[in-house]
Amino acid sequence: MSDDASSEFSQAEILLESTLESVDRAEAEVLRVAQTCGMVEDDQLRLGMAVRESVVNAVVHGNRYNSHKRVHLRIARSRESLQVEIADEGEGFELSSVPDPLAQENLLRQSGRGILLIQAFVDEFRVKRGPSTGTEVRLVKYLNREP
Repeated sequence: MSDDASSEFSQAEILLESTLESVDRAEAEVLRVAQTCGMVEDDQLRLGMAVRESVVNAVVHGNRYNSHKRVHLRIARSRESLQVEIADEGEGFELSSVPDPLAQENLLRQSGRGILLIQAFVDEFRVKRGPSTGTEVRLVKYLNREP
């Protein structure tokens, strides 16, 4: 991926192992690109947290730590936004099947808030089943956006 902030569009693709160490690598790569884009620090932190949650979900829930499966990370930048796509090779799921973390019966659960956090930290969030297997998550954070 080019570090030239004036370029119209650039992208990078990284193949990650299904380990929690991959979470740190994914976040570091996305933050490096976000910084070269001139993204303000608060937005970098938000995007970093969304990427961490998404990759944890891909490793833990999608690939179930299976060493034969990978997490696909794609980072694309344009003048207007930074887009991050994370895909696992698991069984896939439908967003509508995820229990509401704010429902009374789920408030004390130790997990289940990741998607809610991701949605709060990015400008656009999309989940879809992969073309053959797995789940693809798309995160978009706009650049130079007024609060």
